[in-house]
Amino acid sequence: IGWGEGRGEGIRKFIWAIITATMDTKLYQLMRGVLGLALGFYFRRIERFHAGRVPTTGPILLTANHPNSVTDPFVIGASLPRKVNFMATVQMFRFAPLKWLLLRCGVIPVNRLKDDPKGMRSVMDTFEAVYRVLERGEAVALFPEGITHDDPQLKEVKTGAARMALELEHRHGGKLGLQIVPVGLTFSAKEIYRSEALANFGQPIRAADFLVDYETQRKECIRKLSAEIEARIQALILHIPDLEQARVIAAVKRLYLERLQVGDQVVENTTTPRANELELTQQISAAVQQIYRTTPEVAQGFTTRLNRYELWLARLRISDTELAQFQNHGVRVRRNLLKTLLGLVLLPLASYGWIFRLPPALVVTWAVHRFANPNVRKAQVSTATIVAGVVAFGFFYALYIAGCHWIFGWPASLWFGLSLPVTGLIAHYYLLSAQKLGSAARTTIILLRAPSAAKRLIAMRRGLVAEIEAAHQGIVAAGKTNA
Repeated sequence: IGWGEGRGEGIRKFIWAIITATMDTKLYQLMRGVLGLALGFYFRRIERFHAGRVPTTGPILLTANHPNSVTDPFVIGASLPRKVNFMATVQMFRFAPLKWLLLRCGVIPVNRLKDDPKGMRSVMDTFEAVYRVLERGEAVALFPEGITHDDPQLKEVKTGAARMALELEHRHGGKLGLQIVPVGLTFSAKEIYRSEALANFGQPIRAADFLVDYETQRKECIRKLSAEIEARIQALILHIPDLEQARVIAAVKRLYLERLQVGDQVVENTTTPRANELELTQQISAAVQQIYRTTPEVAQGFTTRLNRYELWLARLRISDTELAQFQNHGVRVRRNLLKTLLGLVLLPLASYGWIFRLPPALVVTWAVHRFANPNVRKAQVSTATIVAGVVAFGFFYALYIAGCHWIFGWPASLWFGLSLPVTGLIAHYYLLSAQKLGSAARTTIILLRAPSAAKRLIAMRRGLVAEIEAAHQGIVAAGKTNA
């Protein structure tokens, strides 16, 4: 009887484990859907490039750069069909309901040195928790830089991810099959609502390939794998360590990217728009760095002329984009007139959207200023906006719909509810268009009132573009010769 009771208890535990795992999976899928919806409202577009490189089964360790705080795991988790477990500071687990939700969604608590300097034992417990997840054949995402930051450059990659991967693979004699997938996250303007994001997935790295002489040269194996992870992530983003070169590369991109994109369309191109822009920007970066190395006097001369051009733009308080558009001001005036007429037609709809959008938008703005860390403000704006937006817009829109339903009844409240997010986006883009139209009108007035300055600026811009074109053609010709 005792044996039967023990077997019955084991069966009950087994069935309960299956039920719990199923519930956790469903909850994770629900939360991924909610976060995907929230990301879709904040970002105009999120591109997943080479997501097919991520194995659909087996243990994998995703290692990514960390430019955008908690938004980074949101983007990775929403980009992949399989469940991805993340690590988060233990401070997030101190609120019981949030702890329950995070654990159910596969978030692993980690004790950082600044959380508890005496808690090294819990650090080892964290490693063991990650090992258990990977041994189940699941995926874990890490950010080996260890910090989030405003700087788009990759910070030094710490050895924790490599050490974790090699130790676990070594425990299993190189037979576990753990793969490390590098991920490059790029944001067009992470602190700006309705900007764009790119999740760029690299080729997997087999951890077992770095186990040679691991028992006798453990530190060297960890160093080699960590360096490989760092190099792979750098190849998936725009990494420019030199700040002066970064400024020149940004300027060359503004002046010349559109021409490169037009030329790139001549050949068959299967990349997504943001991935294509990243590849072309990496080409610009490589070309600029090559010129700095091989002909520094040419680079210095270009930088001097670029500085003079940007100084003139700053004096007149206009942008390079506005100057480029002014060169075709006849076409631009006609286009702006059409936009003005369209704006008059859409004004009632935009006003309707802003009436209901303004209260939650003000709450979100307050939350960003209140909770975003000033030291890494850009990195935390999107996270604060997404979280506050879900709460504020959800609360106010529910309140509006409830009021409409109470006054007008069921069909009216349904259509009213459906109209809120649509007209809210229309109101947002209407305001942006109005601001651009006003800026364009101001630029046109300034340059028409100062024709000599306009001619000089246009000549300076054409000279810079001609220099870039000549350098580009020279690099292309050199490449063909070497081939």
